[in-house]
Amino acid sequence: MAPKVLVSDKLSDTAVQIFRDRGIDVDFRPDLGKDKAALAEVIDQYDGLAIRSATKVTAKLLDRATNLKVIGRAGIGTDNVDKDAASKKGVIVMNTPFGNMITTAEHAIAMMFAVARQIPEASASTHAGKWEKSRFMGVELTGKTLGVIGAGNIGGIVCDRARALKMKVMAYDPFLSEEKADQMGVQKVELDTLFAHADFLTLHVPYTEQTANILSRENIAKLKPGVRVINCARGGLVDEEALADALKSGHVAGAAFDVFQTEPATDSPLFNLPNVVVTPHLGAATTEAQENVALQVAEQMSDYLLTGAVTNALNMPSVTAKEAKIMTPWIKLSGHLGNFIGQMTDEPITAINILFDGSVSQMNLAALTAATVAGIMKKANPDTNMVSAPVIAKERGIQISTTKQDKSGAFDGYIKVTVVTEKRERSIAGTVFSDGKPRFIQIKGINIDAEIGAHMVYTTNEDVPGIIGLLGNTMGSHDVNIANFTLGRSEAKGEAIALLYVDEAIPPTALAALEDTGMFTQVKPLAFDV
Repeated sequence: MAPKVLVSDKLSDTAVQIFRDRGIDVDFRPDLGKDKAALAEVIDQYDGLAIRSATKVTAKLLDRATNLKVIGRAGIGTDNVDKDAASKKGVIVMNTPFGNMITTAEHAIAMMFAVARQIPEASASTHAGKWEKSRFMGVELTGKTLGVIGAGNIGGIVCDRARALKMKVMAYDPFLSEEKADQMGVQKVELDTLFAHADFLTLHVPYTEQTANILSRENIAKLKPGVRVINCARGGLVDEEALADALKSGHVAGAAFDVFQTEPATDSPLFNLPNVVVTPHLGAATTEAQENVALQVAEQMSDYLLTGAVTNALNMPSVTAKEAKIMTPWIKLSGHLGNFIGQMTDEPITAINILFDGSVSQMNLAALTAATVAGIMKKANPDTNMVSAPVIAKERGIQISTTKQDKSGAFDGYIKVTVVTEKRERSIAGTVFSDGKPRFIQIKGINIDAEIGAHMVYTTNEDVPGIIGLLGNTMGSHDVNIANFTLGRSEAKGEAIALLYVDEAIPPTALAALEDTGMFTQVKPLAFDV
């Protein structure tokens, strides 16, 4: 029987035809996604679900989706899909991360022109029968300094277009190496330097804990007087109220926003201010981009349903069905190793070196490498997956190397990951025990045996008496229950490390209490998707 796919949002006729041409039974019901009850009634009939943003794939819907194998999102954002629930149900979630890069970058450039020349206001004035030529004095882009926060896929295209406009480009991106910056023809700078020199500032980063409110009231005050701010990335990156105040005072000369803290945005502090251009999240809204992502998702879903090939999956490694049973625990380990180093590393990474020892060296190393790199890159971009991570790393000039060797120690197989930055090298190793559970076995060359949990605390200190009690008492006094406690040291009275696996996220007060003791050289909370 042919696989059956439901298209519950608006996809192009060409994309729907791809399913049919590949021999898939497809139901094209583009308004069904808006009717939760009706969708829940029929979802159990389908192997695949192709959506845009209107369909909300909740845990409740997934409970009814007894035959569903794959969800394909035509676009990059998957906030409308409960990925955790999908993973538990064994449903693959795919997106199309590269289909709208050029479109979004072009929108940012268009918004920059619009705010530089006050085009929307001038157009409205002229439509109203006025001729206010002297009112709308603009500025040239040529020769101006563009500050780019985030020089990845979309930001990199913006940099390229801006250089063609004869702008000087400065970029802030913790994962951008000096070598890659030179290749792009941009100046890599710290955030405060960018704030002080940018005539135009554009944001191209995802919304994460690190980037939330990156243009805070404090940082907006650091901006060069007369700057113009463009945000076509994500809402929540900018304190809209603080920016509105800066626009009113004249410190900021203009702003162009396509995204907002709350969407749909029916109200914002930025609305109805002079020289503020606003659009309703149109970054990906071109005929070409919508067609590209629709065609891509149809091809990806067809490939998976017909051959088992997995592309651009957010919750599934790119491995064959035969490999999956053996490799799944090792893929999880690879992700955990990368995630550990990613969370521990704040400087730009120049190289990632991965050693595969023993039995694991005979597995699908491409998948394991991709899982490792994805784990490292997730700190900067939570949407990174096994397919996109190596591409992103390459674009940022990160060198990836792998080595495999025969069994060399006590473990049947293990993986060691080393990242190189301009300041240091950091390494971690792990293995999979016979029970199928991944474990950390070495950090910074210090042997350990650590179970991996969702919430952990990593500390370093001089090897002196009393540390175990200090850690236990501090956690206990802040009502934090320790599930597992692992210690290691380089030598007696040398450097020592501890990994605490705790039941829930550690409150900031507990971390501060540890730091205040003065006994630890580092206290770091860690989170893992287990």
